[in-house]
Amino acid sequence: MLNVYFGDMPDAIYNTALYFRNVYQDAWITDSMSREIILDVDKSTVVSANLIESPVLGPISPVMLSGGVKTLLLIKHDKKQVFNASTCGDNCAKWILQLAEKRKLVINLHHVMDFGPDDFKIKVLNSGVIAHNMSELIRESIPYL
Repeated sequence: MLNVYFGDMPDAIYNTALYFRNVYQDAWITDSMSREIILDVDKSTVVSANLIESPVLGPISPVMLSGGVKTLLLIKHDKKQVFNASTCGDNCAKWILQLAEKRKLVINLHHVMDFGPDDFKIKVLNSGVIAHNMSELIRESIPYL
């Protein structure tokens, strides 16, 4: 289940780009789900652990991926930390929900991410309330943002 904490969260990693640069491993880039995330969000193709082909930037290293992709890869591979997912665009929301299907996942948000029109289960940690759709999530987030 996805657990969201809205607003300032002292233990959350806010600078995901810097954190990613210092902790990512080659295997994070080449696993099948990471390749799918990189292709879907950045429209880029993983050639190898150190080379990604971007349609906009050309050949790039993993540290040049978008902030959203780096945050998703951190969420997927570093299960000990809570990350500021406000570095992600709404195009990352489906991936966050997918990752939360596999394990209890806690993220920090400073905005209301659009998780789409379908029903979901997201626990708002600030209040303990479980939101089942975007209307409920927006209503529940108001006091904390």
